Amino acid sequence: MYALTTQVNTGTLRETFFLNQMLCNHEVCYPKQGDFLVDQKYLFEVGGKNKTFEQIKDVEESFLAVDGIEIGSRSRIPLWMFGMLY
Repeated sequence: MYALTTQVNTGTLRETFFLNQMLCNHEVCYPKQGDFLVDQKYLFEVGGKNKTFEQIKDVEESFLAVDGIEIGSRSRIPLWMFGMLY
């Protein structure tokens, strides 16, 4: 992204990273709610450290992939950890 422009949208960068990492071994779709549906089962919302579950609060098997944190808890997973899937 940085090779194409000097003004990269942070949200787009996060979502592109997440999608790139998940596509190596998983089926990923764009759902009506949340950002990504993985393997027709797990719903992910991608965002910064202040991201909340508000958009996916009523969905079972939903998770936050959060940038800007080192350690996750419960359904809040640090975004960098998805880099280990590749």
